Amino acid sequence: SGLQGSGKTTFGGKLANYLKKRKGKNPLLVACDVYRPAAIDQLKLLGDRINVDVYAEEGNKDPVNIAKNSLKYAKEKKKNLIIIDTAGRLAIDDVLMNEIGNIKNATSPSEILFVVDSMTGQDAVNTAKAFNDVLNFDGVVLTKLDGDTRGGAALTIKSVVNKPIKFIGNGEKLDALDIFYPERMADRILGMGDVVSLVEKAQDVYDEKKARELSKKIAKNKFGFDDFLNQINQIKKMGNLKDTVSMIPGMSQMKDVNIDNDSFKHIEALIQSMTPKERTNPKIIDHNRKKRIAKGAGRDVQEINALLKQFEQMSKMMKMVQSGGASKLMGMMQNFKQ
Repeated sequence: SGLQGSGKTTFGGKLANYLKKRKGKNPLLVACDVYRPAAIDQLKLLGDRINVDVYAEEGNKDPVNIAKNSLKYAKEKKKNLIIIDTAGRLAIDDVLMNEIGNIKNATSPSEILFVVDSMTGQDAVNTAKAFNDVLNFDGVVLTKLDGDTRGGAALTIKSVVNKPIKFIGNGEKLDALDIFYPERMADRILGMGDVVSLVEKAQDVYDEKKARELSKKIAKNKFGFDDFLNQINQIKKMGNLKDTVSMIPGMSQMKDVNIDNDSFKHIEALIQSMTPKERTNPKIIDHNRKKRIAKGAGRDVQEINALLKQFEQMSKMMKMVQSGGASKLMGMMQNFKQ
């Protein structure tokens, strides 16, 4: 439940994806927003992307009836979880409140979640109170908690409705959903980073087999640009880059820097412009090869020079870490700062 534009439909898809992957559930998404143009199509698209069934009744404009019918359909299809996406309005009104109240009475949900846009500030608090008066919901979901938004509204909502904040959405991707932890949110608000969440994100994309293969390549000094490209893809899988960097203690100032996943595009273009032989053995890249690579990527030769230098430094660091040369590594990092 929540106002239009709060991110309810997207969160419904994220929640279904989370419960399917993490909890082994067999969910059903139910489209009860019969008013917003393309709302049903949006939910169906999300369902297709995560391979989750969506129950919708084309032409039926009675959301209460649709919700009731979905219960029977779920039993027939042996679904063990139903997520009902209700309609919203641009502002609170009697029609909206009566409708969601009737859906609650008709379906007797085991849990009701209130979804709110974390960027709406004090308005989010007022809306939460109004919805809670009608639904007595079980928990709050904060969406759009990425970029510059730190989630200060979370504290106020908790104090006003006294209901737990259960999830936070921090990006557009369907895996950009985290369980809410008060201590981590406090650290984010104070600009102290969130190391635990950062480690969890890294663990989600960590491939032990690939890590062992990479370790062997580094030991044999065979780390190439294909491996470098794989590392970039691993970082991108962790979600919004700006949000990920802000989890590092002392890096909260990065919220004011224009940094996103597109920042890698130029590097990827340069690497993909190389031949397989050049990616495997960058030392063969001479001036003529540099010109060809830069031209193929639509970039300047200076950029390929900078990339090769960064790659060389990165290779040295990885070699030092593996050989236990921590003190040498710290010295090199000091040189980088200078």
